[in-house]
Amino acid sequence: MRQFALSALLVMALAGCASTAPYGNFATEPPAGLEERIATDTVKQLVTLYPPARTRFHLGQPTPDAYGSALVEALRAKGYALVEFKPGTAPQAGSPEAAAATAPGLNLHYLLDTAASPNLYRITVMVGQQSLSRAYLAQNDRVAPAGAWVRKE
Repeated sequence: MRQFALSALLVMALAGCASTAPYGNFATEPPAGLEERIATDTVKQLVTLYPPARTRFHLGQPTPDAYGSALVEALRAKGYALVEFKPGTAPQAGSPEAAAATAPGLNLHYLLDTAASPNLYRITVMVGQQSLSRAYLAQNDRVAPAGAWVRKE
């Protein structure tokens, strides 16, 4: 009985962590060019799954960090329509901003963080209800994927 209670508590704790995950760039002291390289690679993967010029993304978070800025720039360069996040502002009814905010599209969030090793970084991009994740290894001023993209539907 005690093992069952401990297992149930662990499952609830993990479920709680998964549902309240923050978004943004939490990479600690990334090497120069890491975020831009990962953003370029992220957009290459998004292009294979979501066709540009037919997909509109609603950014669900501000993008002031290097990864977010590079991601927005690369998505626009590939032809994606983007509705950027503007906190605390409600668009006026009938304005172009109100029309853009209510247009159909997919919500887009990202989480860039450092994994177990200080040289191992992970990007997770949430598109609607799906997520894409990939790990990267940064060594000797080089960044390389540490595995394949993982897609959770």
